Amino acid sequence: MTTPVPPATPLLTDLTPMAQLRAGRLVRRLTQLLVGLWLYGFSLALMVRGDLGLAPWDVLHSGLIRHIPISLGQMVVAASLVVLLLWIPLREVPGIGTVANAFLVGISADVTLALLDRPDALAARVALMLSGVLLNGLATALYIGSQFGRGPRDGLMTGLVRRTGWRLAPVRTGIEVTVVLLGVLLGGTLGVGTLLYAFALGPLTQLLLPPLVVALVSDGSRRPPRRPRRSSARRR
Repeated sequence: MTTPVPPATPLLTDLTPMAQLRAGRLVRRLTQLLVGLWLYGFSLALMVRGDLGLAPWDVLHSGLIRHIPISLGQMVVAASLVVLLLWIPLREVPGIGTVANAFLVGISADVTLALLDRPDALAARVALMLSGVLLNGLATALYIGSQFGRGPRDGLMTGLVRRTGWRLAPVRTGIEVTVVLLGVLLGGTLGVGTLLYAFALGPLTQLLLPPLVVALVSDGSRRPPRRPRRSSARRR
């Protein structure tokens, strides 16, 4: 009697923008991308209303809006566009998901913040923080698994790795420590939620990503495939 072999996890594949559209399962992938990005902004807003610390990049965003009169969501969009400019010397190529990420996450965050107030009870704030981290891991797995390209901040990280030859982990850590320090200096929100996010998001996304990676049709425009990895399944 033979033991059934479970199906292999689909590969994450780097595609050009046109190849992304020709790679099949477009309705499923676009739906997953949009749900993932909207959920990402929603989870960001939950952590803001929990007021117990934000994700590293959002520490910077929350600090910047203390000095620039725009909303948090608008700052997320503006920072995404600035980061995309840094892709140019790194020769990173944005995908459809990259552009959608730059705009949709900030819009979702502002909509959610307009509808959700900060609770007074500590237990409710802890619940918002924990929910924000969990949903952010799910959102990350959804949008990465749709195979429409990396988010602006992930592309900055992988571009630096490719151009410098440095390992991924120290590059990611260096970027996140830098943005947290800048955010704190500007008055951003740092707390236990920041530490929880930093340590939990990688394992959480790694756990959720494999079943959410959409298998693609064969396409000659693909770049070399890669398996989902803990260290690359990170920020937008």
